[in-house]
Amino acid sequence: MLWRSLISHRELIGILVAKQLKLRYRGSVLGFCWTLLNPLLLMLVYTLVFSVYFRLDVEKYPVFLFSGLLPWIWFSSSLQQGVTCILDGAGLVTRSRFPAEVLPVVTLTSNTVNFLLTLPLLLLFVLAFRVKLGPALLVLPILIGLQYLLTLGPVLMLSAANVFYRDLQHIILHLITVAQFVTPIFYPASLIPEPFRAWAFLNPLAVLFSAFQDVLYFNRVPAWPPLLALLLVAVVLLAVAVPMFARSKQTFVEVL
Repeated sequence: MLWRSLISHRELIGILVAKQLKLRYRGSVLGFCWTLLNPLLLMLVYTLVFSVYFRLDVEKYPVFLFSGLLPWIWFSSSLQQGVTCILDGAGLVTRSRFPAEVLPVVTLTSNTVNFLLTLPLLLLFVLAFRVKLGPALLVLPILIGLQYLLTLGPVLMLSAANVFYRDLQHIILHLITVAQFVTPIFYPASLIPEPFRAWAFLNPLAVLFSAFQDVLYFNRVPAWPPLLALLLVAVVLLAVAVPMFARSKQTFVEVL
C-alpha cells in the first residue's frame, strides 16, 4: 500500500528533501536568498502592474498580493516540478526496489519547506504596512495542511501520467498560466462581476487562496463550509490518485 510505503520510507524522504533543497541553488552566488528574492521580485512586478498601472483600489495592496501569491507559488511550483519528477528521477526508479512514490512526495514537501521559509518575509510586510493580525492567524496551520493534501493528489496523478503521456508536462504549464489569472490572487474576489462570482468559487484554488488572504490580510476567520468542501475534494483526489499511481508504477521501469 502506498501510504504504508511512504511511512516506512520516511527517513529516505527526509534525506531526499534535504538534498533537493541543497541542490536547488547550488553554484549560485546568492544561494538560499533566491528562495526569498523570487517571490519578492514577482510581488514587485505585480504590484507595479495592478496597483500602479491598472490602479486597483486595494488598501495596502502588497500585503494583499503577497498573502495570495506565496501559496500560489507553492502550488504552481509543486505541479510544475511534480509532473516531471518520475522522469527526472528515472535513474532511481529503474533501480531494484526503489519506491517511486517517494519522488512526488519529496517534490511537494521540498516546495512546502520553501513556502514555510518565505513566511517570515510575508510577516515583515505585514508589520511594515501595519496590517493587524489576530486570532484568525491560528487557522494558518490548518490552511497549510489543507493545501498540502489538496496538492498531493494532483502531483501523484500528473507524475504517473506524464511517464506515459509526456505532452502533459507542456500542457500543465499552460493550464497553470490560465489558472493564475482566473483565480483571485492579484485582485479581490469582490471585483469579479456578481453573475460570475459563484462560478469563480467553484475553483478550489479560489477558495483556498481567498482563505489565506482572509487570515493574513483581512484578519478574519475563513468560512468553514468551503474549507470542509475543500477537504472533501482533497480526499476524493487522493482516493483516485493513490490506486492510479500504484497501478502505474508497476510499468514505470518498462517505459523509462
